[in-house]
Amino acid sequence: MSETVDISEERLHAAPALRVCGAALAVLPEGAVWWEMERMLVVADLHLEKGSAFAARGIALPPYDTRATLRRLDALIAKHRPLRLVALGDSFHDQGAEARMSGEDAAMLSELTRRTEWVWIAGNHDPRPSRAFGGAVLDELRIGPLTFRHEPRPAPATGEIAGHLHPCAAVRVRGRRLRRRCVVSDGTRAILPAFGAYAGGLNVLDVAYDNLLPGLDFHAWMMGARSVVPVAARRLEGD
Repeated sequence: MSETVDISEERLHAAPALRVCGAALAVLPEGAVWWEMERMLVVADLHLEKGSAFAARGIALPPYDTRATLRRLDALIAKHRPLRLVALGDSFHDQGAEARMSGEDAAMLSELTRRTEWVWIAGNHDPRPSRAFGGAVLDELRIGPLTFRHEPRPAPATGEIAGHLHPCAAVRVRGRRLRRRCVVSDGTRAILPAFGAYAGGLNVLDVAYDNLLPGLDFHAWMMGARSVVPVAARRLEGD
């Protein structure tokens, strides 16, 4: 299935905009969330230098994932001009990522962190994110009704915005199966998709979500090429 299909054209669902504990969040087709009230951009799981980590184990992948990820992030910052950017952990694929990063990519990342207030949330792949690129390093960040952390906690976790699970969703429309990255939310929490070029995704109907989003009272904000469509859980299918 071509990734150029825009799921908005399928008119899957007409659910309201995403709100988490009253906070209005815009889900962006690029794979990020924008909190207008705080002028804040939120991304998860960049996994910078995942390609070089695989190459070191003999798995040959094109070594351009870091550059592709940073360029997409650069475009989002230029478009939205955030006062703050929060990266929800696993921004670096491992503790050796900085040493493997090319000089050009390292310079690009340093330039991005200078353009806005930058917060690195510690993840399980990068429990001690490098301070060489600037920004603050926190275990979690609380702003108003929301708490930003890497790994989602069992329900109830009211106001949590997390990453870690790389959510994606699948739906069948007119006989065609569409599978896309998504933000998944039940209104009390949201889990963001991986922003990294090589990060992959885990279906939101997987058992890993059972203690986070019990039942089917949630939506997956599925990302098309140009827009985002919220789809009720009952419409989704597993892998």
